Amino acid sequence: MLVSSSRGRWLTWGGYAAVLIAAPLVFRSSLAVNMLSQMGFLIIICLSYNLLLGQGGMLSFGHAVYTGLGGYAAVAAISHVDAHGIAVPLVLMPLVGGFMGALIAVPLGYVSTRKAGLTFAMISLGIGELVVAFAIMLPDLFGGDGGISINRTYGKPLAGINFGPQIQLYYLIAAYCFVCTALMYAFTATPLGRMLNAVRDNPERAQFVGYNTQLVRWYSFIIAGFFAGIGGALGTINFEIFNAADSLSGLRSGAYLLFTFLGGVTFFFGPIIGAVLMVIATVLLSELTSAWLLYLGLVFVLMIMYAPGGIASLVMMNVHMARMGKLGRFAGLYGALLLACALLLLGVAPLIEMVYHLQLNAGAGSVITFFGLSLDAATAGPWIGSTVVALLGALAVHQAGKRFALAWGRAQEEIQAELQGAGAAT
Repeated sequence: MLVSSSRGRWLTWGGYAAVLIAAPLVFRSSLAVNMLSQMGFLIIICLSYNLLLGQGGMLSFGHAVYTGLGGYAAVAAISHVDAHGIAVPLVLMPLVGGFMGALIAVPLGYVSTRKAGLTFAMISLGIGELVVAFAIMLPDLFGGDGGISINRTYGKPLAGINFGPQIQLYYLIAAYCFVCTALMYAFTATPLGRMLNAVRDNPERAQFVGYNTQLVRWYSFIIAGFFAGIGGALGTINFEIFNAADSLSGLRSGAYLLFTFLGGVTFFFGPIIGAVLMVIATVLLSELTSAWLLYLGLVFVLMIMYAPGGIASLVMMNVHMARMGKLGRFAGLYGALLLACALLLLGVAPLIEMVYHLQLNAGAGSVITFFGLSLDAATAGPWIGSTVVALLGALAVHQAGKRFALAWGRAQEEIQAELQGAGAAT
């Protein structure tokens, strides 16, 4: 059993490394490589955020403070060594951001972690706004509205690598992504990581057995700040610019929260899914429609209502069903549910697009193009047709979801009976 578990870990981490290595070889366009680079440093950031939220139950609205200041430290360090000709390679600069994130987390984390729950969340929000205001008040230090630009190709090439081409920078980000992921996973198995879970679940009992719950949260906060700073530094190096208003903003912290939650905070790999979704939404979806934030909000609400554990919980539920040999019976039900959802989207999306077009782009005329179809928002036909399709889609989703829920419940009962029978036999 131990050998099997060890082999599974090797396969998991080997597969993770293989994906990071092979991804730019499969998706070769410049846009794809840039998106993969963004996914790499956002994985680090979302995982560091989940050390607070998922592992410690600390809902933070100011995580961008540590990613942003980590990016600022990397920019300042690169500018300094470039101006003075100091031989410090770019590969070490993300560590500068990490140490800055940890350093800032020492005083700010000590103040924040003195309280828990909603009070902690409000303190983190207030600290985040204070840091943003401080950065805006000092434009000479933080670059003002124009930000601070850097040249990541400074100095002499290292073994012929100057990190000018995006593919070279991607592999640097991928290396940090793999190492940081492994270190954060290892942290969850340390005594501090286990005690952080205990403090999250039952702080009174943890305190009763002799642990200082505030110190446990504080130490974990500093570790999360370190990895957040590394992720922020890699992001700044990737874009070669630091802008305080954007990098430190509450909107950025909210994005980390939203996508980490969508990925799933109860499983370690959930934030990895969330980081991938964040890049897809902000890069691809935002190019397809100006209403992308509305779609994202709808998805977030639906996830809270029907899958509060995030996408990772849905994945694990299906993996469990597959292990019990019962997933095959859901192929048709999944197909029907997907078709129903597609029909609903086909009706709702034109309504949203027409409203946005009339409100924001009416000067360009009333005709919009939706999946190759020309819809005139000034006439009643598209509105009536889209409404009918949306209603039919909603009915189809209701019926398909009802059948799926009944079948899933029966399968769960069968699994429970099988497990009880196996337990009685032993």
